Formats: sequence, C-alpha cells, structure tokens
Amino acid sequence: MFDSADLEHKIDKLTYRHEVPHLREALLNVQVDLREAGRFPVVIVIAGVEGAGKSETVNLLNEWMDPRFIRTTAFDAPTDEESERPRMWRYWRALPPKGTVGILFGAWHTEPVISRVFKRISDSEFEKRIAEIQRFEQMLSDEGALVLKFWFHLTKKQQEHRLRSLEKKAATRWRVTKRDWKYFDKFDAFEKTAVQLTRQTSTAEAPWTVVAGADEAYRNLTVGRTILNAIRERLAEKPVVDRPDRTPLLPPVDHLTVLRALELDQPLTHEQYSEAREKWQGRLARLTRDAKFKKSGVVAVFEGNDAAGKGGAVRRLTQALDSRMYVGIPIAAPSEEERAQPYLWRFWRHVPRHGRVAIFDRSWYGRVLVERVEGFCDETSWMRAYGEINDFERELLESGLVVVKYWLAISKEEQLKRFHSREKTSFKRFKITKEDWRNRKKWDAYERAVCDMVDRTSTEYAPWTLVEANNKSYARIKVLRTMCKAIENRFDRM
Repeated sequence: MFDSADLEHKIDKLTYRHEVPHLREALLNVQVDLREAGRFPVVIVIAGVEGAGKSETVNLLNEWMDPRFIRTTAFDAPTDEESERPRMWRYWRALPPKGTVGILFGAWHTEPVISRVFKRISDSEFEKRIAEIQRFEQMLSDEGALVLKFWFHLTKKQQEHRLRSLEKKAATRWRVTKRDWKYFDKFDAFEKTAVQLTRQTSTAEAPWTVVAGADEAYRNLTVGRTILNAIRERLAEKPVVDRPDRTPLLPPVDHLTVLRALELDQPLTHEQYSEAREKWQGRLARLTRDAKFKKSGVVAVFEGNDAAGKGGAVRRLTQALDSRMYVGIPIAAPSEEERAQPYLWRFWRHVPRHGRVAIFDRSWYGRVLVERVEGFCDETSWMRAYGEINDFERELLESGLVVVKYWLAISKEEQLKRFHSREKTSFKRFKITKEDWRNRKKWDAYERAVCDMVDRTSTEYAPWTLVEANNKSYARIKVLRTMCKAIENRFDRM
C-alpha cells in the first residue's frame, strides 16, 4: 500500500504557486454545486502517520473552501459520555448532512490500529474490527455518501526528521509530545498494522488515497485535486435506478408463519394480572436501581399492529422506572434534517448512556415494514437493511446495553373491534386515523413483512419477543417479564 508513497515526491514552489489559485477557485465552485444539488454528503477521513501533515491539511481545506459548509471533527481518546455508548456513536454523530462536507480527523480507523500495536486487542479482534469498518463504509456508500479516505504516510527516516525539526523550533516544540516519540519507537509495528488495515478497507466504494506527507506542496495538491475530481465525478453521475432484487423473499408454500402460529387469545384473569403486575413491576424497579445497572442500560423497541396496545404496555413498564432514568422516543415520518442523513442516523443519536432506558415507539424497523410495504424505498434498500440493523444492534450489545424488541400481535378481528371502540370513545378518538384504516387494507402485506423481519433480525443477542396481545393484560405482563429476564441475563454475564 505504501510503496509509491515511500518515493521522494516533490512539487517545486513555482508550480505550486501557479496551481493553488485555480484549485481553490475550483474547490469553492464545486462546493457551491454540491450544496445546490443537495444529493449526497462528502465524508473526508484523515488518518495516518504522526507528523505527516494531517492537521495542516485539515486547516488548509477549511481555508481553501467555504468553512460554513464544512464540519470538522477531531477524535482523540473517548470522553466519559462517549465511552458509555457504542464505539461508533461519536462517529455517527459527526456525519455531515447531504450537500455538505464533513472532515473526520482520526476517525474509526485510528483506534483499532493503536489498540492492535499495543496488544490491547488480538489478531482475531482486529480482523473483526476491520470487517465492521468494511460494512459501515459500505452502508455509508449505499446511503449515497461520497467517502474519501486519505492516509498520510512518512518513512521512518522522514518521521524522525520531521519530529526533530519541530522540536528544534520554539514556536513548534509544543507540537511534539511524549506520545509521538512513544509511537515512533513502534514505527515498524504501526506500519505493518496500517498496511493490513488500509489494504483490507480500501474498497471500490471507499478506497484509500495514500499521500506522501514529506513535501507540503505535493501533499496539498494531491489532497485538493483528489477531493475536487471526486466531487465533480459524483455530481456528473446520473442517479442510479435500483434494479429489483433477483432473489425476492417468498412466503412459505404452506402459508404457515410465525405470526399465524401464535395463540393470540391467552387467558389471564384480573386477579392474576394484578398479582403478576405487582411482582414484575417490583422486580423491574429493583433491577434498574441495582448498582450493576449503572454499567448497563436498555434499548426497548415496541412494534406491532395498529391498536395492538403498545402504549398501554409502555405505560405499565414506565410505572416501575424512575422518571429520571428513561426517555420515550416516538417515531414518525423523518424530518428534513433526518432525511439528509443515513436512515439509521435519527436512531443513532438517541442511544442511551449507561444506567438509562430508551423506549422506542416504532423504530428503525420502519425501513423493512412501512417503507417496504408503502414503497417509500426500493427493494434493494430494504433488503440490505436487515444486515445493517443486525450490525447496529450488535454494537448496542457490545457497548453494554440490553436490547429488547417486542412485536405486539392481534388478530384482524380484534383490531376491527378496537378501531370501532376508539371511534366511539371521546378520549380515544385521537388514536384512530384514516391512515389506520388504510393500513388495515394491507394486512397481508404487513404480515409478510413482519415475518421476514423476524426471520432475518431475531438474533441470539437481540431476539424478537412476539407478544400475543388479544388479551391486553397478558401482553403487558409478558412485556414486563421479558424485560426483567433480559436485564438479569445481562447481569449474569457481567
């Protein structure tokens, strides 16, 4: 990966002075075109060897381009808040919206390299992290982002010369730290590890551009021209019309599904319900106040048929919780801000800290349910969403969170009964809309989508709980009991 960058690349001063004004003008113009088109974001990743000119290049890009439409984020050791979230959380939040540029300095590639060099993670864990990066960058590309990655390189001799030159000058001495020399002592290990990572994560969708960092003029022109040409090429492309998936999901030939196999009418008397509610709400209250819960947390997802009783189940859940420790997140149609980001972005930003509970009333599963059925996204998009969702939920688990997912199921007859009841009850009329009646006409399409969703996203780390909800009392107890069991299982693994 670094053979060409080891060469003595150099641009003379006259050529550089001649080229820069034209390049700056072109970059500003293409930035205006990018903003006006508003079709995609540009994600610029800056990584590489210490002393190779990364920070100087970031500053230069903000000088050459319009900084009002560039979001620059530098990453160092995670803060306490970041440490209590999935590893990728701080990078998710830094992604630029469509029509703008985001410069990520020391992003998701840097930490795995450092961790591997200092033996904080094993070879197998490093390979796992590389695979996660590949999938994440594939998702960004599939969502339309232009991902430009620059690895700034120096030879060992060049890096030593660079560090010593900075140390000699009083004005720049502060830039060389003990950590820089500590990393220099492990130069060979860093280079070997970096070659492995860059080779495996340099893909057609998100290739690495390795930049020889010794000569400032060469470095600046290389990065500037690469950004300019990449944005120009993407703007010139015609939007791709996704072809239908060639292996469509088919229903079972005998029509038996996980939903149709449920016994929706589960018995539970009022007395049994009262006793069970007191038991499981008390248990949940104790679990969420346990010292272990401060190192964990819960992401609860509620999906289900219209009028299946999600709101009532959530209320019985929150009655057991300290109001300061949970947040309810109702999900509706995405806003303009949310449409300018990858579809998972609006959920990423609500991931809770340790010791907290996030309750999603509807969720990221809208991509494979309503967006699929209503045709709001193409088949290719919702088919790939299954894997992206599984990756997201695995990251939640690995950060210490418990993921509980509920599908509240009722029969078509029970739904009709509840719809009519809502229309007749004054304080429930707001719960029934024309859209509810319209969705009911697509019952079979939604049923098929739900079954595919359960089959493809019910994992060992984030399984679906199918709740028989014709009897509201039974459904509420099952929700409480399942959450308690999930938290207890997490405690057992701590």
